[in-house]
Amino acid sequence: MKNRLKVLRAERDWSQAELAGRLDVSRQAVNAIETGKHDPSLPLAFRIARLFDMSIEQIFDDGVIS
Repeated sequence: MKNRLKVLRAERDWSQAELAGRLDVSRQAVNAIETGKHDPSLPLAFRIARLFDMSIEQIFDDGVIS
């Protein structure tokens, strides 16, 4: 799944470790999500969306055309 997590993190000048701490996950988890190797769980996707004050759809793109 494509996502804007890396861009959003960079706009705030946060390291992967800083973002991981804010989300209560490992830095490796943040890296895996950013690179598309892992999709976040729904609860984690909601935490990410709340942290950036955006909707899940504004951050994650499942590639499905509506």
